[in-house]
Amino acid sequence: MRKIIGAAFVSIDGVMQAPGGPAEDWTGGFEHGGWLAPLFDEALGNQVDSFLKDPFDLLLGRKTWEIFAAHWPFTEDHDGIAASFAKNRKYVMTRSGMPLDWQGSERVPDFDALAAIKAGEGPNIVIQGSSTLYPGLLERGLIDRLVLMTAPVVLGRGKRLFGGGSPSGRWKLIEHRLSSTGIAMATYEPDGPVEVASFAMDDPHPRELARREKLEREG
Repeated sequence: MRKIIGAAFVSIDGVMQAPGGPAEDWTGGFEHGGWLAPLFDEALGNQVDSFLKDPFDLLLGRKTWEIFAAHWPFTEDHDGIAASFAKNRKYVMTRSGMPLDWQGSERVPDFDALAAIKAGEGPNIVIQGSSTLYPGLLERGLIDRLVLMTAPVVLGRGKRLFGGGSPSGRWKLIEHRLSSTGIAMATYEPDGPVEVASFAMDDPHPRELARREKLEREG
C-alpha cells in the first residue's frame, strides 16, 4: 500500500496560502504572498528534498495544479524539482472538465477513487499546497504522515491547512528540527483519537459549580 504524505508550509496561525510569491494566489484579498521566501535557508531546502526525493507522485487540488502547471514546466531547473515533477505522475483532485495538459497529470474525481489509488502499487504520494483537500483526507484516514514547516509569522487571514470540517485526532511527533530563520520543521504520524483529562478539583467549589450552571444556560 502506498503512503500519502502531506507536506505544507504554514504560518503560526495556520495559513498556507501563497508562500512562494505575490502572484501565486491572491484570492480572498490575500496580501502577503511570498511570506516564506525571505525565510528560506539551507535547512529548509534539505527538508524539502527529504520528501521530494524519487520515487514519488504528486497529489494536487485544481488550483495548486494550475499554479504548478504554469510554472514548473517552464523553469530552467532541469535537474532539480522541475525535473522530478516532469517525470512523476500528478494526481489532480477535480470534478471539472478542464484539460490536464501537463505531462503525467491524471484526474481523480473523488476520495473513493483516491483511496483505490493509495491501495494499489506505486511510490508514495506527496501533497503540495491544496488546502481544500485536507479535511476530506483526514476524515477518511488517508494521510499517513504530515510534514509541517511552520514559519515565525502571523498572517491573520488566508487559506488554512486545518480549515472548517477538519476532524479531531492525536498526532505523534517523530522528528523535529529548527532552521536558522526560525522555521519549525516537524513530522507527525496519526496516533489515534484525542484523549481528554481534567485539572479540575474532584470536589469543586460552589463558585465553580455556579460557573458551570451559567455556562450550561448560555449554551
